[in-house]
Amino acid sequence: MQNGGNVGQVLERLIKGVKAIENKVPFSRDDRLGYLTFCPSNLGTTVRASVHIKLPKISSKPEFKKICEDMKLQIRGIHGEHSETEGGVYDVSNKARLGLTEYEAVKQMYDGVKKLIELEKAAS
Repeated sequence: MQNGGNVGQVLERLIKGVKAIENKVPFSRDDRLGYLTFCPSNLGTTVRASVHIKLPKISSKPEFKKICEDMKLQIRGIHGEHSETEGGVYDVSNKARLGLTEYEAVKQMYDGVKKLIELEKAAS
């Protein structure tokens, strides 16, 4: 977790950390499925890039979940899966992990969050 909006810096730190771990402990990887994990929803890149963001205006609209789904974003409360939001603050992440690169997963989240910010600013 890092405060601020420098996604590139966070990704760079993640890559260094993963490489350091992989030098000591090899990861299971399938040529077709990508990295193998205990959680089937994380097959592929396993990258779940997320931000905590306050969206009180657009999150109160009935179409909020559909907007997020259309942008391939997963929304949840800040205390993990199945948690409720508090004060309009959401954990927003990329939904897909299988069939895209790590870069594409992070970009999917980044582009979606950027659009959510625009929608929040435009909401009345």
